[in-house]
Amino acid sequence: MANGIIASYKGWVKFRQTCNELNRLTNRELADLGIERSEIAKVAKRSAAY
Repeated sequence: MANGIIASYKGWVKFRQTCNELNRLTNRELADLGIERSEIAKVAKRSAAY
């Protein structure tokens, strides 16, 4: 049970870090990556397997 909680927390941390990093980018930089600002959460969830 504790392992599940720890894994969930680590996934959440990775999700937040990814969201924060992508939100720091300009719209132009996001477009260069093929990401729209509205897709940041979806991309972060995929990245963190969250």
